[in-house]
Amino acid sequence: MSVFRPIFRRSAAVVAAVAALTAGMTGASAAEQASAASPRTMPAHVFAPYFQSYRPGDPAALAKESGASYLTMAFVQTEEPGSCEPLWNGLPETPISASVYGKEIAKLRSRGGDVSVSFGGGAASGLGTDIADSCTDVSRIAAAYEKVITTYGITRLDLDVEGTSLNNTAGVDRRNKAIALVDEWAKRTHREVQFGYTLPSSPTGLEPNGKVPLTNAVANGADIDLVNIMTFDYWDGKQHDMAADTFTAADSLVATLKEIYPDRKSKQLWGMVGITEMIGLDDYGCCGETGPPEIFTLADAKAVTKWAGEKGIASLSFWALGRDNGDCPGVHDGTCSGVEQSEWDYTRTMRSFTHR
Repeated sequence: MSVFRPIFRRSAAVVAAVAALTAGMTGASAAEQASAASPRTMPAHVFAPYFQSYRPGDPAALAKESGASYLTMAFVQTEEPGSCEPLWNGLPETPISASVYGKEIAKLRSRGGDVSVSFGGGAASGLGTDIADSCTDVSRIAAAYEKVITTYGITRLDLDVEGTSLNNTAGVDRRNKAIALVDEWAKRTHREVQFGYTLPSSPTGLEPNGKVPLTNAVANGADIDLVNIMTFDYWDGKQHDMAADTFTAADSLVATLKEIYPDRKSKQLWGMVGITEMIGLDDYGCCGETGPPEIFTLADAKAVTKWAGEKGIASLSFWALGRDNGDCPGVHDGTCSGVEQSEWDYTRTMRSFTHR
């Protein structure tokens, strides 16, 4: 399985772009900041594509333009291994603060939408800056989760664990212990907080190390509400029907969840399932590999959206909102899908999934 996203390198150009973006956000009014910090429950069945926070852009403006009312904002990580401070993209220039994205989240909420926030990702795994890998103090990891929850008033955190992070058993254990602490805090403060794991998958389901965070969560008394599988980047050189492979991967996930949560009924288990696709060409189509490219087409998007509604899964997503355009046919890129399409075609196909 390849890294979910290319390693994010803190180039001078990126730092400058992020700094400029942050400068434009510091004018959030007190009312807007209060709105951003007002907790709201996510829909039981939500389409929430990923917003690449390391690229310049206004999530509220993109949500309005595309019609995606709900977003998964990625990623929060530490600046360097050993740190316990959560930062957008690991950059001190973008702290967890109402002055960074508070105004945009308020605008999105004023239109009836909302966000979840994602910790980790492929870059954090490669750099050792996933907070549970980086920070060895469980209470400080929990405090970081709580800081994001209270700063933005969110009710769902996405924990994207992949690559070397999946094999860091100490980090896996710290992460779940921190979740259990946040669960206790949420009960004391009368908050609703949901945690979801985003994990790599093959067409036949989770790899053995993908099960470890879930079994460890049960051992630590950590409540996991959502298990979101990344149904792409199989890197096996085989021909793939990406929609059909999504269906088999999800079937296998539900069977795995049944082993871990034997008292839950089938409907409840399907209600824990999340699916994240990579629209157009995924990473296997980027670099001249031997074998056919992995391409998630618009026809696949239509089929998966219909299937997701029929199965009653919890979450449908894709990487990433900023790629939902046809600006680079035949090329894998972080800013376009690599297939011929009109702008926002994938979002317009999949957004109908959201319902209470």
